[in-house]
Amino acid sequence: MADLLVRNGTLVTPAGCFGADLLCREGKIAGIGRFPEEPVGAEILEAGGCYVLPGAVDVHVHLQMSVGDTATSDDFFSGTVAAACGGTTTVLDFATQARGQRIEEAVALRRAEADGQVAVDYGLHLAVTDLAGGTPQAIRRLAGEGYTSLKIYTVYRALYLEDREILQLLELCAEEGLLPMVHGENRALVEHCTERLRAQGKWEPRYHARARPAAAEAEGIAHVLTLAEAVGCPVYIAHVSSARALEEIRRARERGQTVFAETCPQYLLLTEERYAAPGFEGAKYVVTPPLRRPADRDALWNALVHGEIDVVSTDHCPWNYRGQKDHGREDFTLIPSGMPGIETRLTLLWSEGVGKGRLSPEQFVSLTATTPARLFGLAPRKGNIAVGADADLVIWDPQQEITLSASGLHQRVDYCPYEGWSVRGYPRVVVLRGEVVVRDGQFVGRRGQGCFVPRACGASGIREL
Repeated sequence: MADLLVRNGTLVTPAGCFGADLLCREGKIAGIGRFPEEPVGAEILEAGGCYVLPGAVDVHVHLQMSVGDTATSDDFFSGTVAAACGGTTTVLDFATQARGQRIEEAVALRRAEADGQVAVDYGLHLAVTDLAGGTPQAIRRLAGEGYTSLKIYTVYRALYLEDREILQLLELCAEEGLLPMVHGENRALVEHCTERLRAQGKWEPRYHARARPAAAEAEGIAHVLTLAEAVGCPVYIAHVSSARALEEIRRARERGQTVFAETCPQYLLLTEERYAAPGFEGAKYVVTPPLRRPADRDALWNALVHGEIDVVSTDHCPWNYRGQKDHGREDFTLIPSGMPGIETRLTLLWSEGVGKGRLSPEQFVSLTATTPARLFGLAPRKGNIAVGADADLVIWDPQQEITLSASGLHQRVDYCPYEGWSVRGYPRVVVLRGEVVVRDGQFVGRRGQGCFVPRACGASGIREL
């Protein structure tokens, strides 16, 4: 592998921005400073007028995820190509255990699907649904192999855990230093609201948000946080969508609990008005939790700006509008939940955050790279610009303007939730472990160029202020 020299850019870390060159050697960052003499045989990347960012880390994606007889439209290759083209060089997906299945089998199946296919580096959370058959012991063994986070669901018939099971898992996480990621909704409340709407003949997408009210999200989160407090376990709350959920997180922090919060671009940029689109168009925006009111969107931005939200990920879960989403034309509960976003996360957050003066470049890097890497055991290898770290880099042009469109993106899905949006700020070049994988919007890497990254236990006990 030839050396790579990135010249004349402005490097961005959570601690500050500064002008410097970067020397990459054997897949690692080997030097930061000024290099007036070019290394012999090195590839030169000119970054004048651009920021140099650490490759972004998306800790919440669903690629090649099977639900019944269908699967999300992006497989491990297409989805990671899209990630790379958007500036993301590491993703964390899920090994989801079926009830009655050994968790090691779920992991082996996902590794078989991803290895040799991914275009960026990846890891897996353990999504636990069944504690029988030695699952806790298996989790301890898998933690030693680099699977150091769990997903806990409080909703969905095939996935949810009862309180006693959640307590057992949280206690295990506290003992082993693992980080639980929680999808918090009150199952009984969601089921009650859904059944009531259906009994009233309300089947259209416009009723999705009413079936999963903010009260259900807030109660589900509060409930798990109460259990976590009892066993002294830090918790990561996924896809926070409402002001009420934020209030529960604040209360827990005031009690002294360690709680990390994630939100996603869809909750920062879209509102429940999308469900009232003509015809069946609202199905494109059926996600869980649902899009909320403008007041919730504003509350999330305020929390993001003031450091109350730690991570912006995507919950990328793409279903084609035609042939998948439309299975729910007669019943909104049958619309596959999820939307694409793995390729558009950075440009949307930069354009709407940094571009509009809400966020600094340093905050942007912390939210999309450094903090997710730290929390989920990828640091110091990923998520930062430092000597010895992987040479995962993005040469970011803050002036490049594009119009988002499904036809111009690499996500393998037939719509874009932000169709026609004009954004400013886009990757010019993306580097994975010292090799250019994206140049001027085109993927130039290879299938299987990414690899599985074993993770250490993250810094789950330390809140970054």
